[in-house]
Amino acid sequence: MSISWIYLIAAILFEVSGTTCMKLSQGFTKLVPSILIFVFYALCLSCLTIALKRIEVSVAYSVWAGLGTVIIAIVGIIWFRESATLIKLSSIALIVVGVIGINASE
Repeated sequence: MSISWIYLIAAILFEVSGTTCMKLSQGFTKLVPSILIFVFYALCLSCLTIALKRIEVSVAYSVWAGLGTVIIAIVGIIWFRESATLIKLSSIALIVVGVIGINASE
C-alpha cells in the first residue's frame, strides 16, 4: 500500500468524523462538535489533496465518496440508531460493489 492510499484512508476517516460531528453539533448549538466539523474537514481535504498526487482523481474521489458514505451509513445505524432496512443495506452493498469495480478498472 502506497503512502497515497494511506492519505486517502485518512481523508475518509476525517470526513466520517466531520460528518458525525455535524450530527452531534445539533445545528451548531454544541460548541465542541461545531468546531470539530471544520477541523476534521480541513484535515480531510488536505489528505485527499495529497492522495491525488499519485492516485487518479476518478478512483480517489469514488473511493473517498463511496466508502465515506458506507461508513457514515453504518455509523448512523449503529451509533444514532437509524433504521437498517433491507433497501438501505442493499444500497450500501451496491456502493461497495461500485467502489470495487472502479478500483478494478485501474
